[in-house]
Amino acid sequence: MPKNAQLNHFPDPVYQYQNNPLTKAGFELGRKLFYDPILSEDNSVSCGSCHKQFAGFADLEHSVSHGLNNQLGTRNTPALANLRWNPDFFWDGGVNHLELVPLAPITNLLEMGTNLSLVIRKLNRDPKYVTQFRKVFHQDTINSQQLFKALTQFIGEMVSANAPYDQYVNGKTDALTEEQKQGLLVFEAKCSTCHKPGLFTDHSFRNNGLDSEFKKDLGRKIITEQPSDLGKFRVPSLRNVAVSSPYMHDGRFRTLAQVLEHYDKGVKTSATLDPLLGGSRLGIALSKEEKKQLLAFLEALTDKTFITDPRFADPF
Repeated sequence: MPKNAQLNHFPDPVYQYQNNPLTKAGFELGRKLFYDPILSEDNSVSCGSCHKQFAGFADLEHSVSHGLNNQLGTRNTPALANLRWNPDFFWDGGVNHLELVPLAPITNLLEMGTNLSLVIRKLNRDPKYVTQFRKVFHQDTINSQQLFKALTQFIGEMVSANAPYDQYVNGKTDALTEEQKQGLLVFEAKCSTCHKPGLFTDHSFRNNGLDSEFKKDLGRKIITEQPSDLGKFRVPSLRNVAVSSPYMHDGRFRTLAQVLEHYDKGVKTSATLDPLLGGSRLGIALSKEEKKQLLAFLEALTDKTFITDPRFADPF
């Protein structure tokens, strides 16, 4: 965890480890589990298979999740960072507790394709895991609660707060180039309502005009069953966004330039389109120079310390 001074521009985290005391042994156990394909049905897919550190724990290779037997899911693999600050998770907000996040990919038939009973049986048959779990949780038998708590100790410590932007707001005035500083001004004027600086998300769900109809993926409506949530998806954090393509819930854009072009000229109208993108002019007006400045600024959100930190690397 970075020093507290580095997090002055962050709010207090939602998840506080009250019932899951953070320890070095617990973190290391969670790290091992994150990278171990034992959590999948045929021992072929791990959490780290899709969440790659060099890509901000996203997946550069596939527009949507890529799992068991080379099956493809329906949504883009999200980057992982600063998860302790999230009130809910996934593109539709279908999970609202950090410790339950791993349950979804583990049991998704297109991703890791297994069930908790099988996973727990496999872990209890492994003497090394039994020893590690006992060291952390002081019980002789591994259960699913211990599994989720160990994974949470690892993913909860994935804190990204040392990008050039962070250094700049913490007093290092030369951490940003002049072009990036101009990009920050453009960002604050045109992007920061949804991508609130600090975490670079406001944790809301919005329809950002990707489509006029949403028959393939209903978005947030799948969870709430409210017509007003049709086509709405989580506003993702932009931390490490320059290294975590592709973009949007379905990975349709390969580059950030394409993303900016969408907001400038590609927004489609629909009943639930976010009001910030509607009105007399669809989208967000961006000049060629503003796009160039924004792209430069978004590079300043890459935390090279985070994406190369050996603490988060594959231990196998």
